[in-house]
Amino acid sequence: MNPARITGAARIGGIVGLPVTHSLSPVIHNAWLEAAGLDAAYLPFAPPDAAAFEALVAVGRAGLLSGLNVTAPFKEQAYALADSVSATARASGSANILSFRESRVLADSTDGEGLLWALARQAPGLSLTGAMVVMLGAGGAARAAVAALAGAGATVRIVNRTPARAEALARDLGGSVEVGDPATAFDGAALVVNALSVPPDLDPATLAPGTVVMDMTYRPVRTPFLKAAAAAGLLTVDGLAMLIGQAGPSFRAIFGQPAPDLDPRPLLLAHLEEPA
Repeated sequence: MNPARITGAARIGGIVGLPVTHSLSPVIHNAWLEAAGLDAAYLPFAPPDAAAFEALVAVGRAGLLSGLNVTAPFKEQAYALADSVSATARASGSANILSFRESRVLADSTDGEGLLWALARQAPGLSLTGAMVVMLGAGGAARAAVAALAGAGATVRIVNRTPARAEALARDLGGSVEVGDPATAFDGAALVVNALSVPPDLDPATLAPGTVVMDMTYRPVRTPFLKAAAAAGLLTVDGLAMLIGQAGPSFRAIFGQPAPDLDPRPLLLAHLEEPA
């Protein structure tokens, strides 16, 4: 491992959200910066409102920041403030990365890429081509994930407590995205993804054998939903894997080079005080 150094030429990146104190992104990125020996730092930013967030983006546009990861509640505003957006960000209607290059703001979304990375690592036998996927929730966390799953060839049924939100998301994304009836949505599902911030009102034991169950939440890593799924004999995928999966392309976008070959998962589990 190369020693990190911070000089007057250091590149500065970070994570912006409200709140942001819970974020594990600084743990991941600063470990990678140290491993790569880069003259750089990755910091948390918590602007109190939309005006302060816009001011932070102006700081980046002025060349004082290399890039930012963006989390709630600023993803949609980040998308709106960008000079150019990637096809992935356009599909999800939000951005979780802003890169600053020559006074321009570039927006991208890697949340969907992180989800696909997590599935490939923890459920390698799952093929999304032609698969039926049920997405629990229709908020910001679900949007990029649904776009990525549909782009990978799956049909996605959205199940949400407020049907109007599910209908709006299905209408925005179109194609193989539809609204599911809670009574029948799980029939034939190969994958069920929880994008809610709370445990869903679903007993995994009612799912068909072989269904993969994913929870996008990572505090705790083994959520009650995943524990119930494992107890029912189902394969599970956790939100920590998704976080790591989206961090790699974020690092490349912000610092201009691939993340080093250092698996941050053991470090993150130790930080969360959870067993490996």
